[in-house]
Amino acid sequence: MDPKVAFVIACVCALVITSTEAGIPKCCIKTRKKISHRVLMQVERSYVQLNSGACDISALVLYLKGTKSPICVDLKLKTFVDRIPLRVRHRQLKTAL
Repeated sequence: MDPKVAFVIACVCALVITSTEAGIPKCCIKTRKKISHRVLMQVERSYVQLNSGACDISALVLYLKGTKSPICVDLKLKTFVDRIPLRVRHRQLKTAL
């Protein structure tokens, strides 16, 4: 096979993979069991990673203010993380009064 043809085929395959998001998924490979309250107060958004898809473990993926890379924590902390915005709003309401 001509090297030019092989190069064109490789470029087309790379383009297809990147444009269809069929690349390697970003999965947590380990989780933290404990995390400080100060870090939890900086959570901007989170989502649950399940082990039923491409990832091997279930985890709660947290994105913090001012950071690009997420933190993976144990899924048992989800109920606590979900309650944080209510606590923060309640605390802000108390200080405003």
